Amino acid sequence: MSAAVATVVTVRFFASLREAVERDAIQLALAEPTLAALRQQLVKCLGKNRTAALDDQGVQIAVNQTLVQGEAKLRTGDEVAFLPPVTGG
Repeated sequence: MSAAVATVVTVRFFASLREAVERDAIQLALAEPTLAALRQQLVKCLGKNRTAALDDQGVQIAVNQTLVQGEAKLRTGDEVAFLPPVTGG
């Protein structure tokens, strides 16, 4: 039997989201290479209060600078970015 290998990704936060989580980036090791597992790990590491803003409806997620919708399979070395809602007038 071989031991499960964790998927290591870098997570970046921009603008108001960076202020909410109180950091601009974090590196995480995930047992499952999914965005759902990533979100769970962020809550564990940063706390529910700090990560609540990441669940806002307008927040977008990019993997390796490509916007993703729904689930995305992650690989070691990927960069996941949380982008705040766009505002304008």
